[in-house]
Amino acid sequence: MAVDKDRVEGSATNLGGKVKEGAGKLTGDEKLKNEGVADQVKGKVQNAVGGVKDALKGK
Repeated sequence: MAVDKDRVEGSATNLGGKVKEGAGKLTGDEKLKNEGVADQVKGKVQNAVGGVKDALKGK
């Protein structure tokens, strides 16, 4: 059973965002931290889109 590519890419984007946010917090870089938060939101939305596609395909 294959998972929609949006779910995989969304999870990766979300994870990358968490890393960016953590690095921004650690270094005090607000811009990097905010980019990380934005990436997490983007990843969650993309993952949700993939979930809907999977549901429509009956997976």
